[in-house]
This record gives sequence, structure tokens and C-alpha cells, in this order.
Amino acid sequence: MCQLLGMNCNVPTDMMFSFEGFRARSGITDHHSDGWGIGFFEGVGCRLFLDTRAAIDSPVAELLRQYPIHILNGIAHIRKATVGEIVLENTHPFLREMWGKNWLFAHNGNLKDFSPATLHRFLPVGVTDSECAFCLILETLYRRFPQGEPDLGELAHTIREITDEISSHGTFNYLLSNGEWLMAHCSTDLHYIVRKAPFGPAHLIDQDVSIDFREVTTPDDVVAVIATQPLTDNETWTPITAGETVWFQHGLAIAI
Repeated sequence: MCQLLGMNCNVPTDMMFSFEGFRARSGITDHHSDGWGIGFFEGVGCRLFLDTRAAIDSPVAELLRQYPIHILNGIAHIRKATVGEIVLENTHPFLREMWGKNWLFAHNGNLKDFSPATLHRFLPVGVTDSECAFCLILETLYRRFPQGEPDLGELAHTIREITDEISSHGTFNYLLSNGEWLMAHCSTDLHYIVRKAPFGPAHLIDQDVSIDFREVTTPDDVVAVIATQPLTDNETWTPITAGETVWFQHGLAIAI
């Protein structure tokens, strides 16, 4: 199946260290080579880069390595195709507008017998079960709250209901963000780490690359990184329990 990477921060933060290890899993240390994508928020805007080539061989990925990406929220995905051809419209993350905000989504897993017939405002462009699930989440929220975006508690409760419904069809690990927060739902595999002072060195599992965060951070920085499997081998990552949803805001896991 595919793999997920997310980042949520309290200050704009470079995502490339995590992405460097993550993209190695598209052909060097793993076989998720059927396309990749990354989306990240800059203010209310969202930049989205997609490619059908493996991330490890992609000229777009090489471009991003040299692009100064500093984000508050971002989602990346490397694909192992199970549903749909290897084309751009089937490549994650998927992006939609709702309530005047960009919403970004990526999924890892397979959903069986999943073809919701209630989609009207939000329609899939490709043929993946993943995009269909994203559309169903947004369609349900839009109908449930016709007056506009509710408070985060109501939003989280409704998303949890939709997630439980979709999860009954199979494996549903996913990341979702509207630029203000990032949420991670675990069906089988998701892990996260929150980096904050005192910072220290980190070494990637998939590449022989290290960084000393003391040299590139301030004492006030807080950064959460979410990944299907841990990206570093000298830090303690927290596994998310199957069936659990974790919300991140300003770099911290928050209780809702």
C-alpha cells in the first residue's frame, strides 16, 4: 500500500529533511513507485506538486529539494497503485475548496465495495477509492453544516462519524488538513513525533543523512511529524492506535 507523511508546526518549518527519507521509500528502501505528491499551505494558499514518476526519480522532487519550503501544515504521499491507473488524477494528495478554505487529503489503504451515491457538490476527478472517500467527508460536512464551518469540536465529532462509516469498508489511514490544523486517522499504521526544545540530532532510517535541530531551530519551535513508519532511528516515535484519530495544531497533539 501507499505511505503518508504529514507536518504541523507553530512556525514555518523546513519539510525537506523528512521528505528526503520519505521519498527513498519510493524505490530505494521500499517499492512505492507509482507516483507521488506533496501539498503544503502558505497562508490560506496551498501549493500542490504531483508526479506519476517515482519520487526518488522525479525531476519535480529534485526541484523541491532546492526550493525553500517552509510550512505550517503539509501532506505528502508516495503511491503503490491498487485502484486506478498511474495518472495525475489518481495521485495524492487531493485538494478541494470548502467554506472558502483549501482542504488537503491523502489516504493509505484499500476500501472495498465503496461507491457512495450521495455525492453532488464534491465529485471525484479520478477513479480511486481514496478521492471518493475525501469527497464523501467534505460532502457530509457541507450538508451537515449549511451555515458554514462549525467549531472544531463539532467538526471533529462529525469527521469521526464519517471516518467510522468509511473504515467499515477496509483500511483507512489518512491525513487531512485545512491549513489551520492537521488530523491523522490510523487504521493500521501511523506514527508521530513532536519535536520541541531541548532539540537534538536526528538520523534518517532510509538515507544516511543527519541533522542537528539545535542549529536550525529556536527554543520556541514546535514541530509534529506524522508518517506511516518512523523516519528516524535515534528518536522515539509514538504509534497511533488502530481506530484512533489525533489532531495537531501549532505542532502539538491536542485534545478535542
